[in-house]
Amino acid sequence: MIYKFAAADMDGTLLNDKNEITPYTIEIIRQAAAQGLIFSICTGRPIQGVERYQKQLGIQGPVITYNGAMILDSADGRVLYRQELKADDARLILEAGLNYDTTMCIWSDNKLYGNKLNDRIQEYSQATKVTPLLMPSIDKLLAQGITKILWYDDVSQIQQIEKELRKTAHFHNVTFCTSKPFYLEFFSSKVSKAAAIDCIGKLYDFTPAETIAIGDGFNDLSMIRYAALGVAMANAPDGVKESADYITARTNNEDGVAEVLEKFVL
Repeated sequence: MIYKFAAADMDGTLLNDKNEITPYTIEIIRQAAAQGLIFSICTGRPIQGVERYQKQLGIQGPVITYNGAMILDSADGRVLYRQELKADDARLILEAGLNYDTTMCIWSDNKLYGNKLNDRIQEYSQATKVTPLLMPSIDKLLAQGITKILWYDDVSQIQQIEKELRKTAHFHNVTFCTSKPFYLEFFSSKVSKAAAIDCIGKLYDFTPAETIAIGDGFNDLSMIRYAALGVAMANAPDGVKESADYITARTNNEDGVAEVLEKFVL
């Protein structure tokens, strides 16, 4: 099998627990790219949280952000695709978040807003180096358009909220899932990492049969199931591993992404 494209999640996959891509993994990615592989970071983060890592890789190509809600060309920053939440759904999510009194991290117009500027949103913002702003009125946010909403709370509270929303929520065009045990993310149901890869395939002329997808979280399941070679990291939970074609022997702290590219591309 000749693979033309590989997508890798960032946190818990491409990045080690120090939020770094190791020099070894960078070198392997560059070798694969030199052989013609299109390699794409595929993350729930905004573009600001990806830029420095893309520069470290030293390669150009599509970058998948906001879990697939926005795809950019790293060469010139051009937006190749974007899909925002529908206004009615975004309003319901924001109002529900206020009712739960949870910390909301809201991405609108590539800016980060919060319903409260507490330690949680400050910690969340560190990964992107974006200064959070106190959210204006819901109507103003909706007028700007909302790409993604993330709720940040205690793990037990997130689990309880997600359980309740699965039973009671009336979002018609929304997907929500945990990306970390304490993050619950909401985005358009038209958005997924799989849909983003499919979009890139049409632009760059490759098929699902020529695709590798590597991840560790439940927000990676769509692309793991979509790709011909769906890979779960050794550090992924069992629910993710069960959907994978291959499970790495090495974790994100042991160059697991490099393992995949060495084995199946190089």
